[in-house]
Amino acid sequence: MTHTVLVVDDDPEIRDVVHIFLRNEGLRVFEAEDGLEALELLKREVVDLIILDVMMPNLDGIKACFKIRETMNIPIIMLSAKGEDIDKITGLTTGADDYVAKPFNPLELMARVKAQLRRIKLAGDGVGQSQTGESVIEIGDLIIDKSRHIVTVRGKEVSLTPIEFSILELMATHRGHVFNVEKIYQSVWKEEKFLTDNTIMVHIRNIREKIEDNPREPRYIKTVWGVGYKVE
Repeated sequence: MTHTVLVVDDDPEIRDVVHIFLRNEGLRVFEAEDGLEALELLKREVVDLIILDVMMPNLDGIKACFKIRETMNIPIIMLSAKGEDIDKITGLTTGADDYVAKPFNPLELMARVKAQLRRIKLAGDGVGQSQTGESVIEIGDLIIDKSRHIVTVRGKEVSLTPIEFSILELMATHRGHVFNVEKIYQSVWKEEKFLTDNTIMVHIRNIREKIEDNPREPRYIKTVWGVGYKVE
């Protein structure tokens, strides 16, 4: 099956370059020049992944990401000239799954695109489920329905991004096991780690904000200082 990628950037030259590389990978490509055009296109077309620039007129990438996340959980890769850690944290906190700073190497961007699409395929094939075949995990008031990709806390559904769900599913499936950032990345992205420790930390923080009563004193996702994270 051919995957479809939406490239959202107000710079036509960047859209052209990314479009060419995506087409060379056998992917179907749509383009939009700002967030408003992207939202309109998403009403008409089925898209598997979005490459979303941050700095755009009319509706920027941050606001567009918020709007997309209200109804969709498709992977989003932020693309921005802002490369500072705080900008990456902002992008990931809005619901993006990954962040690439401009100027970027198109081959690195393609590697990240393929990693996200590969993760979608593996999830659809059921790869990554526990050896017992358990499809629903219950940890206190936290319930993870792996087959339906639904998480509830005290009966209330929690909206997680695809990456957030995969990270939580990984650790909940292997309760008590401590995962360092490299292992989390390799297990979820199915690639050798090329994100910073800070990126994984932001995803963990986002999950805690959504599932914990007090994220500063987490009940479910524990930090093992100097080692990594685990679900108890």
